[in-house]
Amino acid sequence: MIFLFTVILCIILAAMYIRYFPAGNVKCAKTLSHPIDSIVIVDVRDYNQSYNDPIQGAINIPFAYMKRRYSDISHKNIHIIASDYLEKNMSIRFLRKRGFKIIGYTLTDCKCQ
Repeated sequence: MIFLFTVILCIILAAMYIRYFPAGNVKCAKTLSHPIDSIVIVDVRDYNQSYNDPIQGAINIPFAYMKRRYSDISHKNIHIIASDYLEKNMSIRFLRKRGFKIIGYTLTDCKCQ
């Protein structure tokens, strides 16, 4: 019984870690510090959010479609545009597993410097 409880607890903690624990070594930035031609801006917000507030030059791939469309992203440095921390964390972890280098992110409601 204790073994089953431990397994279930580990599964729940792993799921919470993937979703809510901040992805490390990625800084929030309102403005891009790298030249625009050396990075790819990936907008992981839903289509209806990105349609109302478009980002010039960004590739719009909502996180729900990331698994089938991540091959559309070129292997340059990536800057993520997300609407909340959940989208940001999940997108960064997903793209890092596939060998992409994430250099920064911007949250649409963020007040970072």
